[in-house]
Amino acid sequence: MHNKDFLFEIGVEELPASYIQPALEQLVSSMRKSLEEKKLSFQNLERFTTPRRLAVRINKLQSEQESGTIERIGPTLEIAYREDGSLSKAAAGFLRGAGAKPEDIFEVQSPKGKKIAVKIFKKGKNTAELLPQICQKAIANISFPKLMKWDSCKQTFARPIRWLVAIFGEEVVKFSYAQVQTDKISYGNRYLKLENPIEIPHPALYEDKLAQVSVIPSFKIRRTTIAQQLQQIFQNRAENLVEDTKLLDTVTNLVESPQAVLAEFDEKYLALPEKIITSTLSQHQKYFSVKNKDGSLCNKFVFISNGDPKYSELIKLGNEKVITARLEDAEFYFKEDTKQPLEKLVPKLANVTFQADLGSLWEKTERIQAIAEFICKKLELAEPERKKALRAAFLCKADLVTNMLGEKEFTKLQGYIGSKYALLNQEPPEVAAAIYQHYQPRGQNDTLPASLTGAIVAIADKIDTVAGIMGIGMLPTGSNDPFALRRAANGIVQIIGEKKLQLDLHQLIEAAYDNLKNKLPKPDNNKQKVYEYFKQRVHWYLQQSNIDYDIIESVMHIDYADIPDLKQRALALQKFKADPNFDKLVIGFKRVSNIISETGELKELNTSLLQEKAEKKLYENYLILKAKVEDYLPKKNYSKILQELVNFRTMIDNFFDEVLVNVEDSKLRQNRYSLLKLIRELFLKVADIALIVVD
Repeated sequence: MHNKDFLFEIGVEELPASYIQPALEQLVSSMRKSLEEKKLSFQNLERFTTPRRLAVRINKLQSEQESGTIERIGPTLEIAYREDGSLSKAAAGFLRGAGAKPEDIFEVQSPKGKKIAVKIFKKGKNTAELLPQICQKAIANISFPKLMKWDSCKQTFARPIRWLVAIFGEEVVKFSYAQVQTDKISYGNRYLKLENPIEIPHPALYEDKLAQVSVIPSFKIRRTTIAQQLQQIFQNRAENLVEDTKLLDTVTNLVESPQAVLAEFDEKYLALPEKIITSTLSQHQKYFSVKNKDGSLCNKFVFISNGDPKYSELIKLGNEKVITARLEDAEFYFKEDTKQPLEKLVPKLANVTFQADLGSLWEKTERIQAIAEFICKKLELAEPERKKALRAAFLCKADLVTNMLGEKEFTKLQGYIGSKYALLNQEPPEVAAAIYQHYQPRGQNDTLPASLTGAIVAIADKIDTVAGIMGIGMLPTGSNDPFALRRAANGIVQIIGEKKLQLDLHQLIEAAYDNLKNKLPKPDNNKQKVYEYFKQRVHWYLQQSNIDYDIIESVMHIDYADIPDLKQRALALQKFKADPNFDKLVIGFKRVSNIISETGELKELNTSLLQEKAEKKLYENYLILKAKVEDYLPKKNYSKILQELVNFRTMIDNFFDEVLVNVEDSKLRQNRYSLLKLIRELFLKVADIALIVVD
């Protein structure tokens, strides 16, 4: 049996960069699955992409399926044979379907009794016969965020399919898709000529042949080439490239034959805030920014050309022209915006809807200020800090009505624009910083607000959004969370936890609902669901802090509203979990919990009914432990409390060794239950240790 290489390429008009890698993964996944189902082995699979192609090369693909004998099982003997021993209609139908004769029948044992069976020789198909269906299915299985229809074609794709290459060994695998017939012809870089065909005689020659028409089909090689070119440009220069791996991936998906070119813009634009320039360069134009040795931005940039290297200078002039026009717009917006102070823009927020039921951004700003005031009181901040927090809360959304953001050119710079304008207006640096920081964390890996002022405004903004959106009934699901409530709630929990803010989460939710009472269908609409949602987020936060799941479960029954306390308690438990004596304590406490789990209501302990020496000693030591726990708990000294609990373990063990709890005398039995209940309740003030898993 021979093995051959197989090349499959889908040629398209330029795909958006963000579509390429997900589409390739789906193509590869579908091909692998189909080959596995058809029981066709291969050595390895290589993948290729450019903006105009998605391709796979499958090396040493089995040229035909293996032939073999398979066993077919039919009806039971009772159904297969008539009383006279002749074959029934059911048996005859089974033989016809299997392509077998009566003499091929043998018997097999099954759970339902003996059945008739036959063995059939199945000849394997040629791989070339199977590949058309495999490839057509693979194309159809690729999904995109947006699809197109073109010409009179019924099939859809992200962009029109213009050619298909399918070669097995040296032969074309013939089939058509979207009115395009397969061939050996691929197409090269458009800068050479618009129609640039190249024949691929054999899959192994794919890269070499495309190289002749200025196409590097390997994403990895193109990316490395760009990285090397960027390095070479700055080898002997006084400037440095601003590294951006995400941008490097994007530009790799925008070109087929990369050429890095250094260009520049007028120095006067350096007067603009830095991120406006870098955003214009990287987000809008996919250019790399350049900095001076001192870290300041310089008026140079690098773009990756897909054009003819001979015309690099001309291409450079074109790109410089484009960036000048972009920066000219940014400069105009900046000058218009800074003609008046940021505070003058705040009333304009009344004309911008935050959410139809929850009102305008001005109303949201008022609510943010009210919650910020509430937080300041709870944290007992001094008047100067309180003033900064309230000023930042007042200004935090003002940049949303600036020209810079209103023109939709720089929407990702919300917060940054406001902070820069605030500094120009001589606002305190902490206020300006808080305007930027109140959007943090923007995602799971983003930093938290650095300042307390920023943290207060961030919490106020986020809790208003979560309570407001859930309060009007727009509950988030795994796939539908348009207001990013999960991110907002996670952010609140992270900020409170990491900054160790003495802020009760339940009181915060109540304050947010109090501000929203005139906006919601009912004053407490979905409030309980908000409580539950935050409980999940606290659970998530403790997981992110590398705390074991059983430790988390053991503390979550305690009021989770005090997040720093809960985390501190969980971390102390995690540390003690490694102590062998702690394991023994857990086992002892589980015995306590199990014995009284189904006892129902218990009377108060009657000390006169304590008879055995071990139970008297247990009660005496319980009183000593209770005094210590009640002393240490307000101080949050969990290490000392846990050490005391570990020391108390021997008392529990001695009690169970020497005292029979379930005695016949019901009064004694109930009293011993009451004693164990007191111990359990004391332990539960720290954690439900019975939930901790021990070997």
